[in-house]
Amino acid sequence: KKVVSSYGEFEQLEGGVKTLFGTEATSVEEYAKSVGKNVSEVKNEYNSLLAAQKQVFSDANNAYKTAGLSANQYMETVTSFSASLISSLNGDTEASAKAANQAIIDMSDNANKMGTDMSLIQSAYQGFAKQNYTMLDNLKLGYGGTKTEMERLLKDAEKISGIKYDISNLNDVYSAIHVIQTEMGITGTTANEAEKTIAGSANALKGAFENLIAGFGNSSADIQTLCKNVADSLSNVIKNITPVIQNIISVLPK
Repeated sequence: KKVVSSYGEFEQLEGGVKTLFGTEATSVEEYAKSVGKNVSEVKNEYNSLLAAQKQVFSDANNAYKTAGLSANQYMETVTSFSASLISSLNGDTEASAKAANQAIIDMSDNANKMGTDMSLIQSAYQGFAKQNYTMLDNLKLGYGGTKTEMERLLKDAEKISGIKYDISNLNDVYSAIHVIQTEMGITGTTANEAEKTIAGSANALKGAFENLIAGFGNSSADIQTLCKNVADSLSNVIKNITPVIQNIISVLPK
């Protein structure tokens, strides 16, 4: 039941990624026909869409250790704001795929470092995509939930990076947040914790296991790699828990 449910969700989310970043067409000829052009006119565009689509799926598969999310959770998050992000990058889906991945990692890093519920941070980022800044304070970066405060964040990021950010451009907003979080030592927290802390490694194991469950329903899934990801994550959990168990034993009365 769990496999059927997880893979069913994967199919829907996969379709969303293809719609936003790539294409449902299985060949350049089919794509050319779908847009009413000849193959030579759409070849570069088709290849770019495929590259972006492949990047999102690859990032989704690695999200268990980079963001503490399963592939399904990653795709659900990325599709919630990617239309606005793609628009802010003038339709460049390859650049958007990379920007979306960085944004999700930034969300997870913030949740891990600041202890905020991930759903609140996701809501804030989704709000930014609609030019709604009332939840900026959810990120706990020292800025209130107003447009004026977001403008202040962009100016502070500009002082650090030397890059001018436009509040009407979603990629600029996400990039500026990344600069501020890097300056505050937040960036990279999730990936580091996935290996070195109990909570982080447990989240990575959960994400890897959920990927394996969904993979059992997918005839093209690399089950060997999915199993290895679970095993590696479990190894990290054991490594991080062992000192705690040893400490319990050492402090107990004889």
